[in-house]
Amino acid sequence: MGAIKISPEYNWFRSTVSLKRIIVDDDDSKVWSLYDAGPRSVRCPIIFLPPVSGTADVFFHQILALTGWGYRVIALQYPVYWDHLEFCDGFRKLLDDLHLDKVHLFGASLGGFLAQKFAEYTHKSPRVQSLILCNSFSDTSIFNQTWTANSFWLMPAFMLKKILLGNFSSGPVDPVMADAIDFMVDRLESLNQSELASRLTLNCQNAYVEPHKIRDTAVTIMDVFDQSALSMDAKEEMYKLYPNARRAHLKTGGNFPYLCRSAEVNLYVQIHLRQFHGTRYAAIDPAMVNAEELEVQKSCPQTTAEAT
Repeated sequence: MGAIKISPEYNWFRSTVSLKRIIVDDDDSKVWSLYDAGPRSVRCPIIFLPPVSGTADVFFHQILALTGWGYRVIALQYPVYWDHLEFCDGFRKLLDDLHLDKVHLFGASLGGFLAQKFAEYTHKSPRVQSLILCNSFSDTSIFNQTWTANSFWLMPAFMLKKILLGNFSSGPVDPVMADAIDFMVDRLESLNQSELASRLTLNCQNAYVEPHKIRDTAVTIMDVFDQSALSMDAKEEMYKLYPNARRAHLKTGGNFPYLCRSAEVNLYVQIHLRQFHGTRYAAIDPAMVNAEELEVQKSCPQTTAEAT
């Protein structure tokens, strides 16, 4: 059994934060699963969106740490959606159900792409205050699988899992990264055929982000310098798309830095969210913000330096 799954931190998380299930579509089979932790008085929380192979609990490190500092954190697991518009419509209904007008989104890989598409989808009546894009992309054509996107629904689960496992690091990694990979493999095994097929379809279906629709959104791009499923070209494309974005670079972390480099990821998330302290879009309980820090923030808003 993987080290993370039996760790005190993960078991504490599972015993203290309840998993909720919410249906917002007419189709009762479309169930959103989520962890909602931290002060309910916060009306603009940060929401974490997982990669293709992930479930809501892959962000347990972020939930435990950020709620401890006074942030409201929600981690999601998507229902089965087969196109981006359907996802965006369902996500909008979920935010309405949770009575959330605006949110901050942290998206990992596919989660980051969906976060961008949702910001684009709601640009006329914005629902996204800011984006943190971790190992993410802006154009699905980078995977060279747009021609197979419409056939994933036909494939058996074992074949879909094999496709996904091919993107996991196979070379030598440090023990913490190895534990993260083991945990993600375990999470992958918990997903059924339709969940896997729909996520791969969303990941590879021909689509791209239209940056002019979300140019006013605060963005942090988080990526790693070691091996990941994302090519250097894909990373460079993200930098071009968001020239004013803050950059949070991790020397190592592979595909799942939020699991194996959680302290660094949590710090970068804090730095990103700090720019909203003292405003109606703060993701933190005002009582938890240091008064001196808030004063500095108001007098010198540019001091939340680029995270590099």
